[in-house]
Order: sequence, then C-alpha cells, then structure tokens
Amino acid sequence: MPQEQLLPHKLTLHERRTLTMDGVTEVVSFDEEAVVLNTHLGPLVVQGSGLQLKTLSVEGGQVAVEGQICALVYQE
Repeated sequence: MPQEQLLPHKLTLHERRTLTMDGVTEVVSFDEEAVVLNTHLGPLVVQGSGLQLKTLSVEGGQVAVEGQICALVYQE
C-alpha cells in the first residue's frame, strides 16, 4: 500500500489567513490566487489572494498556505 494512502487528511483554517493541511500527496500548481493540491480524497483547490506556500513537506504530506483565503474546493 503506498504511503500517501496511510496519511490522514486534515485541514485547519485559522482566521481565513493560515491554512495547514495534512494528507497532501502532491502540489500541482500554485500562484497568488490559487493553490492546486492532490490528496487521497481528490484534488483540492485553495482560492484567494496573496497566497504563499509557507510549509511544504510532501514526504510527510504537510502543506501550509498563508494569504487571504476565500474558498476551498474539492474537485471530482
């Protein structure tokens, strides 16, 4: 069984400014308005403005995004 399937998926949003995530398998793309991530529960798009990746540990499945977060959307 691949390691990414063992990682629990968890999101913590603090005051719409800091989003921390566990269970991320890949960062597909990022810019100041959108961060696209793959998780074992499906692709996740974080939308906002002034977005920055602050933590990136794909081996551990951890990502942190800072900026003005407007939406979290799981895609099918």
